[in-house]
Amino acid sequence: QVKLVESGGGSVQAGGSLRLSCEFGGDSDVTHCMAWFRQTPGKEREAVASIDSDGSTTYADSVKGRFTTSKDRARGTLYLQMNSLKPEDTAMYYCAAAICARVPYYGYNYWGQGTQVNVSA
Repeated sequence: QVKLVESGGGSVQAGGSLRLSCEFGGDSDVTHCMAWFRQTPGKEREAVASIDSDGSTTYADSVKGRFTTSKDRARGTLYLQMNSLKPEDTAMYYCAAAICARVPYYGYNYWGQGTQVNVSA
């Protein structure tokens, strides 16, 4: 089992920055591949960023150059640094985890409870 707990959300003006954290614990194999997703009411959950077991990262086109994800395994924490925030970044942000071999076929199967980010114009 894996427990994921997000924090760091809040309200910020456009152009500002926030850093989200996701504390993880439990089965270490499951947290080798992790990701950030976001969702707004009435819309499907959107993948924002992911990080693999070798540290390689991917980003949605909408956040490239503005968001950076990193993982500190010693601290058991995944981060999402969000800069140059835009109103369209407003969403509930979730972290997710899975065994890496599972991800291409079944996606992520462990999720946090989410943290809300609000960006005002």
